[in-house]
Amino acid sequence: METMPPLGSTLRIFHPAPGIVAFYDGRIAGRRAYSELPNWLDDGAYSLGICSYVIVDGPEALVYDTHISLTHADLIREMLQTLGVRSIRVVLSHWHDDHVAGNEVFADCEILAHHLTAQTLEKNRIALEKAIPPIKPLIMPNSIYEDTLEIKVGNIAVELRHADIHSLDGTVLFLPESSLLLAGDTLEDTVTYVDEPHRLDVHLKHLEEMASWKISRILPNHGSPDVIESGGYGTSLITATRNYVKKLQRCRTEPTLAAQDLRTFCAEDLAAGAIFYFPGYEEVHQLNVQAVTTAQ
Repeated sequence: METMPPLGSTLRIFHPAPGIVAFYDGRIAGRRAYSELPNWLDDGAYSLGICSYVIVDGPEALVYDTHISLTHADLIREMLQTLGVRSIRVVLSHWHDDHVAGNEVFADCEILAHHLTAQTLEKNRIALEKAIPPIKPLIMPNSIYEDTLEIKVGNIAVELRHADIHSLDGTVLFLPESSLLLAGDTLEDTVTYVDEPHRLDVHLKHLEEMASWKISRILPNHGSPDVIESGGYGTSLITATRNYVKKLQRCRTEPTLAAQDLRTFCAEDLAAGAIFYFPGYEEVHQLNVQAVTTAQ
């Protein structure tokens, strides 16, 4: 059997837009990064592919999520040092393990998050520190915001916007000068992962609001590496996500729809090129259907 590659050795670095560095790992057939045994790092984040982003302008940088391990976070920080960055801030997109695992590497930096992210991390601290692999110590945000916050990274204006999609505490980054959206897990290709099946109506409301923003391109944390490398997705990704969530809701009363595989379920948006089929999302889709149809 092939030896498991060292953690971080399959990390790929892209430059999808001016001032944006993408750190992508995973979505490699037959590869695991941490263990052959079940674990959160491999079974989801790495298998589906995950990307953290950095906005860089001169000596300043903003790290959007600290990736899936301390090793990955170290690699991000090492590259920033080679670029001459002297000031680093971190923004957390939300509280889930694959977005905060590298926080310890940036413990000496400002770590910004929505106040709900701070609360939810504290609520789940023990579980995260006992997870496999453990995130211990879990380094908490040291700066919080509510609703929106405008900051500068060098000369690049960045807006932190609360988006209650996928997770109640989501934070997306909007760059008004380029109309680029760093979407975290609010948008995902092939389909969104339903973590809060009781709150889909709220997520849809926030997706509708997001659709009204003047967005040119979208960079999600989970998506096709080829699309991310080439500059990201169009706004049709928002429409595809809305279509998928609405269709999931229908599964509660339409068993024939609930029995469809992912290709059939998303056939129109796949054909339109709004999203792209990846086999690993078949299991995600089945879990989503199960979560929605069994939610009380």
